[in-house]
Amino acid sequence: MNTAEDDVLELLDFAWDRLRRRMEGLGDAEWRWCPSDADHDISIQWRLDHITDLLRAPKNWIWLGLPTPDASATAGAARTASSACTALAAAYADLRAVLSDAAPTFGVELGPVAGPFELSTRRAFVLHIADELIHHGAEAALLRDLYAGRSR
Repeated sequence: MNTAEDDVLELLDFAWDRLRRRMEGLGDAEWRWCPSDADHDISIQWRLDHITDLLRAPKNWIWLGLPTPDASATAGAARTASSACTALAAAYADLRAVLSDAAPTFGVELGPVAGPFELSTRRAFVLHIADELIHHGAEAALLRDLYAGRSR
């Protein structure tokens, strides 16, 4: 029988695997494409960069009571779709590894380091990360579908 912590990690893995599969074969033109000239943040590029930054955010480690990773190892924006997908996979793998270690403490409150969220649990924070992964991943998948259907 799964624990609550196992369920949270399983949800993250499911969301990650779905996004990873949807981005397989992503090309540069598709990655950069925006359906609107008015807002260039409406792109797969922005979505993947945002998810990568979210997964690499130092606060993830800090709020989970863990030492932060070396920031120089994660610096720099991707220049191609392939490098964006590689960076995203590395960011997920790094965070997922520490979440496995931190799972036994998911019931602990975040504490003063989290400001107005100090009374929230680490589990609630990890669920917030899952929500971000899920909804921005869904947006990237939708943009991919729109790109494929643009000439139909």
